[in-house]
Amino acid sequence: MTHHVLHMPCDEAAIRALRVGDHVTLQDTLFGIRDATQIHMFDHGRRTRMDLRGHAVIHTAPNVRKVDKRGTNDSGYEAVCIGTTTSDRMERFTRPLLEREGVRIVIGKGGLRDDSLRAFADLGGVYLAIIGGTAALETTWIEAIEDVDLDDLHPESLWKFRIRDFGPLLVAMDSHGGSLYAEVQAKVADRRAAALAKLGVV
Repeated sequence: MTHHVLHMPCDEAAIRALRVGDHVTLQDTLFGIRDATQIHMFDHGRRTRMDLRGHAVIHTAPNVRKVDKRGTNDSGYEAVCIGTTTSDRMERFTRPLLEREGVRIVIGKGGLRDDSLRAFADLGGVYLAIIGGTAALETTWIEAIEDVDLDDLHPESLWKFRIRDFGPLLVAMDSHGGSLYAEVQAKVADRRAAALAKLGVV
């Protein structure tokens, strides 16, 4: 188990070095994305002016408030609470995120499925897991909302966050076919079979 500090954007080699069970702390930039964002990007053909190549995205629709654009706040928003949402319903967008937009890291909770695991292997990507219920802590890792695009979808806009020491996060799916979720499912199946055998249930 190794701890990695990645400055965004990163290259494929940095992602291929990550293995299930490693920990990662991200620096500099993180993009927030959710269901509606990706439906509009990939189903409705909308394009973003933001460059996501080599970057990390987090599944979120943040709680923010509008503020005056002044000083270092060019977005007109400041963070109130930025928490992570469940990833599974966004499974079908993993490959286009990596293939079309060049995303390297997907962050969420609950994991993704086999199609995403194959996309990570084919294209050099990784899934980093966050424990549910940690939104207050995650918000402290975000220094500012630097930009926002597709804001007619608010709060499911495309958000650009400036981050510092975002993590540690757990590598739950890697680019080598490793999946923490598959490992857990296999162990559960083995324990279930052993318990049923002990009870004499076929």
